Amino acid sequence: MSEPIISVSGLRGIVGESLVPETAIRYVCAFASLLPAGPIVVTRDGRATGRWLADAIRGGLAAAGRDVLDAGVAATPTTGVLVRQLAAAGGIQISASHNPAEYNGLKLFSSEGRVISAAAGEKVIARYRAGDLRWASHDKIGHATACEDPHLHHADLVLATVGVERIRRRRFKVLLDANHGAGSLLGRRLLEGLGCRLTLLGGEPDGRFEHTPEPTAENLAGVLEQVTAAGADAGFCQDPDADRLAIIDERGRYLGEEYTLAICADHLLRSNPGAVVTNCSTSRMTEDLANRYQVPFSRSAVGEANVTEVMQRHAAVLGGEGNGGVIDPRVGYVRDSFVGMALVLDAMTARELPVSRLADELPRYEIVKTKIALAPGKVLPGLEALAEHFHDAAADRLDGLRLDWPGKWLLVRASNTEPILRAIAEAETAAEARRLCDEAARVLVGV
Repeated sequence: MSEPIISVSGLRGIVGESLVPETAIRYVCAFASLLPAGPIVVTRDGRATGRWLADAIRGGLAAAGRDVLDAGVAATPTTGVLVRQLAAAGGIQISASHNPAEYNGLKLFSSEGRVISAAAGEKVIARYRAGDLRWASHDKIGHATACEDPHLHHADLVLATVGVERIRRRRFKVLLDANHGAGSLLGRRLLEGLGCRLTLLGGEPDGRFEHTPEPTAENLAGVLEQVTAAGADAGFCQDPDADRLAIIDERGRYLGEEYTLAICADHLLRSNPGAVVTNCSTSRMTEDLANRYQVPFSRSAVGEANVTEVMQRHAAVLGGEGNGGVIDPRVGYVRDSFVGMALVLDAMTARELPVSRLADELPRYEIVKTKIALAPGKVLPGLEALAEHFHDAAADRLDGLRLDWPGKWLLVRASNTEPILRAIAEAETAAEARRLCDEAARVLVGV
């Protein structure tokens, strides 16, 4: 792997191979050259390689004449909050999200405190590839300033969205698996501020992951029994940059990431009805809830920036993605595991129900996700063949091809990071979802 994976919202690569100091500096300086005047917030998740990347990036930005506001280890949603709070020109989060330890990456934020749009991202990529960078003279070199208590304002914003005193009275037992990522810092502060009796796993943000970072059922198998052993009312599991949240109930059952957004939506819409937005690969649970509460529902293309654009267009009260990313505009237009934790605890308190009951009351579906190898030149003909084959479905080409039937759907789209197609299906049973994915693969292979 000699080239980093570059998308419109950032890049990631293997440190020492596809991600080296020169690449990082060229990329962030290309980004900075397109920003308005003002300082740039720089944060990093807990990965061990984040420290030298931050050093290189601060140096590169200074050489380009840009001032840096250095917040050290912080979660991705905290980066967005800081950009707005400090009136910065933009932000850079050093993180490879859920990728393994050998990876690191860069995520870019606009002055609005949200991940940059696709259009802005394309301009950054073009400037980076052109290599058209300019450096400051000796008297115009930028400076770095450390941020004092970078987590305070974010914590205050999250606490303002829930009934703090009523949660404190419950004295919930909570297990937080931060897995040595950035989420432990604000996670401890938030949960203890809510009066929780906390068991914290991986509380040192040093990137020494105790399990594969993505918070899936397979990767969290060892955490399940720790939730019950701790007598916890809920287990909260973050990815390394803490923008995603998976939930384990009090019985040690993995609820997963899809349920995070749905539980939060159900709770919020009971008291604050309004428009809701998810991407087109997210479970239908949230759409069903929007219909139940008779509020507008919209879908976006896959990608956080796409979700937030549609949220802003419709003044949505909540949005997110099925990977456990809850977006509450009262806190910021960024996926936020801390918002998810607070809203789930608030829901448990308001309804006096365990998290298992909150999940069991939701509409029930099963999702199957598969990959299909297909030559790039066959993607468009393949999608057309699928639309013709499944002619009884309602077809939508917002992002790849989504096919909807009553009670089930199938999405087939090209991956942003691999030369494959992703097929995702949801139905009332896993067998039916699997059948849809397998049938789609047979049609595509025959193109």
